[in-house]
Amino acid sequence: MTTVTISSIIDAPVEKVWARIRDFNGLPSWHPRMVESHIEDGKPATEIGCVRNFTLASGPKLREQLTAFSDDEFLVSYAILETPQPITNHSSTLQLRRVTDGDRTYAEWTATFDAPAEKADELAAGMGANVFQGGFNALQEHFTSKS
Repeated sequence: MTTVTISSIIDAPVEKVWARIRDFNGLPSWHPRMVESHIEDGKPATEIGCVRNFTLASGPKLREQLTAFSDDEFLVSYAILETPQPITNHSSTLQLRRVTDGDRTYAEWTATFDAPAEKADELAAGMGANVFQGGFNALQEHFTSKS
């Protein structure tokens, strides 16, 4: 099992950051690597078990299933169902926490997955840098430009 964890501080209150990311179908509205997304079968984007089908800016399509969602805990968890990457048994959690010093947000995105041993480190590094940190950078830029 491979684990990757990326964290960041975003200069905005947790409620504002959560409002921007809470929509499980809303990746294209805030993440620069995602260009199109829809929830299959017309289910609500907060319904545990719903599946988002989205397209990366580089072309590949992925399917992910919502496994946990909490407005109270500012948390969304999901599992990758289909990806072109050699990943299985994937689980990710994106959680926000309030930073009271400066009314900022601590954001943490964690994933665990199985991958071929010779690819695991490369896949973890790419997921951490491109997906997780890339998303945090976009959030930081969004909230910095709003001030």
